[in-house]
Amino acid sequence: MGRVTERRKVLRIRDGEVSTRPDTLVAEEPLEIRLNGKPLAITMRTPGDDFALAAGFLVSEGVLASASELQNIVYCAGATADGSNTYNVVDVRTAPGVTLPDFTLERNVYTSSSCGLCGKASLDAVRTTARWPIADTPPLRVTPELLAALPDRLRSAQRVFDRTGGLHAAALFSEEGELLDTREDVGRHNAVDKLVGRAVQSDGLPLSRTILMVSGRASFELAQKAVMAGIPLLAAVSAPSSLAVDLAAETGLTLVGFLRGSSMNVYAGEHRIALREPAERS
Repeated sequence: MGRVTERRKVLRIRDGEVSTRPDTLVAEEPLEIRLNGKPLAITMRTPGDDFALAAGFLVSEGVLASASELQNIVYCAGATADGSNTYNVVDVRTAPGVTLPDFTLERNVYTSSSCGLCGKASLDAVRTTARWPIADTPPLRVTPELLAALPDRLRSAQRVFDRTGGLHAAALFSEEGELLDTREDVGRHNAVDKLVGRAVQSDGLPLSRTILMVSGRASFELAQKAVMAGIPLLAAVSAPSSLAVDLAAETGLTLVGFLRGSSMNVYAGEHRIALREPAERS
């Protein structure tokens, strides 16, 4: 199994003083995901939670929705010419009878650590393949004060970030603000896949009364992953994309961006934000 961090020698310059020292960097390696033995996708990721990453990716692709549809996930032996195992290739085997969408077998996807999708076709694809429509009844309700506390709670749970400063993070919170799970990765979408994958492996989908908090921006792809897992609220410390807002509006997802301190922007699904009633003027 690859290491999460690696050490490299660096030249350090501070106030004109030059020195050399070892620095801790986040590891980045490719992971090939195979579906029933057939290559499906390659993503650049931080090693660790690879099986959860693969399972979560297949949730977002509309292939998996429950633990019963997952037979097993294994590392592929003999991944190199000399027969050694790199732990960079996994094969996901679905249970008998699981219907595989045609598109998952017709493409071989390379996704970078900052990839995303775009266009109306992507909106249509999410709408037609979502297995867990957002259905939090009664609707989840959170206060701005609760949301404002989440970035610090996420930051305090980022163990590897403290050593490297080079990782994104994603966390699931309960509607009361309790931290349920957190994952780190060089790609923010991988961190979300790891969260969702762990949930599907434990038969925890849909995540209908949870809040997904991510570092960085809220891309269409992250909104897609939230919708496919049945998550009703996505919050990010930075800006959303226009397509992420469109997807949130179409699917009923609450999308919060620029969540910094006590400030935030609600781009869609404001009915889940419990606002104080304005004081009446005498």
